[in-house]
Amino acid sequence: MIAIAGGKGGAGKTTTALGLAAALPGTPTVVDADWDLPNLHALAGVDRDPTAAALTAAANAVPREFPLAVPGGDDAPPPTEATRSVRVVPAPRTSVDPDPAAVFSRADRLGGEDPVLLDCPAGAAPDAAAPLRIADASVLVTPLSAPALRDTVKTAALARALDAPPVGTVLVRARKRLSGVADLLGCPILTAVPPVPAPVLGRSGPRAAYAEAATSLD
Repeated sequence: MIAIAGGKGGAGKTTTALGLAAALPGTPTVVDADWDLPNLHALAGVDRDPTAAALTAAANAVPREFPLAVPGGDDAPPPTEATRSVRVVPAPRTSVDPDPAAVFSRADRLGGEDPVLLDCPAGAAPDAAAPLRIADASVLVTPLSAPALRDTVKTAALARALDAPPVGTVLVRARKRLSGVADLLGCPILTAVPPVPAPVLGRSGPRAAYAEAATSLD
């Protein structure tokens, strides 16, 4: 499992998780691990239920699928053959699940042989640590602002301490890569996702950037 982590809320972790999933092989599963501020289901346009808690507890549960454009192409709506699906798993509900952090210890069963991505909370607080504890590695997501980079350094340190070492960074809303960022975060820059109007995942530039990052992860 790969944790998609970052230091700032709103940095683009959820978009990155879906963008990477669209470019990875198989039918990847994206799990919303931010139970305080869940937004994966909203971005993907799927129902809030069944949640990760219900799906990981069921023997034969199948997460909902969300169609995404494959990387490449132009900015026009892609034809049917240029789409694929990823599985989307909404976050646990704190009002129902007394220990949502425990849900993620079972998240690997949702993907089978295909990749599982954990859309993590921002920062380095205990709720961000829960998915990092069970991930095999992490991908950092950050814009190039100084405050965001400072917070991402803390997230990178937490990921290493929890044995989910960062394997690369995705720079968002960025037109170029800065070599100093790789040195600062201690991992390579996988790609730079250009700033574009919403919907980000419907644009060719971001799709190509996420495909470049996925190639390094595959």
